[in-house]
Amino acid sequence: MMDKAHQNANRFSNFAGLYDRVRPALPPDARAILLQYLGHRPTTLVDIGCGTGLSTAAWADYADAVVGVEPSADMLARARARTAGQPSIRFVQAYSDATGLPDESVDLVTCSQSFHWMNPEKTIPEIARILKTDGVFAAFDCDWPPVCNWKAEQAYEKLFFFLHRMQAENPKTQGHYTHWDKSKHLENLQNSGTFRYAREVLFSQTEETDAERFLGLALSQGDLQHLLETGVEEARTLYTAFEEKVRTAMGKKRVAIRFCYRMRLAVK
Repeated sequence: MMDKAHQNANRFSNFAGLYDRVRPALPPDARAILLQYLGHRPTTLVDIGCGTGLSTAAWADYADAVVGVEPSADMLARARARTAGQPSIRFVQAYSDATGLPDESVDLVTCSQSFHWMNPEKTIPEIARILKTDGVFAAFDCDWPPVCNWKAEQAYEKLFFFLHRMQAENPKTQGHYTHWDKSKHLENLQNSGTFRYAREVLFSQTEETDAERFLGLALSQGDLQHLLETGVEEARTLYTAFEEKVRTAMGKKRVAIRFCYRMRLAVK
């Protein structure tokens, strides 16, 4: 039987291109805050669960060496293509609890929209192992849906309410993934006995979007992709109705979209 880590990684196979196209890049505020807490330029930065390298690439000019850690070969291929020609960046195919990196070798560890897919009881000790004293860890996540159009947002919330219930009840999808409660991230860091200080920071980032990108953001969620790939017809019907509502609500114009972030950071 496939273990939980493999199951979670497999949920993000086969749609790396879509994910890369629609997901937001690393917010400049997150980078500025982490560098301020660290107090110096990182010699080595590690981005765990780096996906297609959206967050990894953003550190190219801010650290001497950047390492992206990702178990999905599909995602890694996209990440390597994105950062071709950037000698400071390299990638390793590994899981969050077994990075293979040396003890106390890293100044800064980040998890961009990925920490909830990692077992904190195994991942936090691994992060502590590779971090130097005074090193900083940060996990940052978007609130979904992003802020742009209330009718589209309402349709998104209703879609995922039914998808989550469907996933829990459908025999085809029961037990096919495991994720950990994002609201427990800070508590898990504080209770780990590993870090001297931990806190949550809130901020937002504004970009432009249209209906196509909003729909793509929904499709970039592992829950929806897994149901569609598993062939759950009800999920496809729900998505079709959602698509119609979003196109009606947003039309063809481009509008401001605000990604609201929660960053949990800790100092070793």
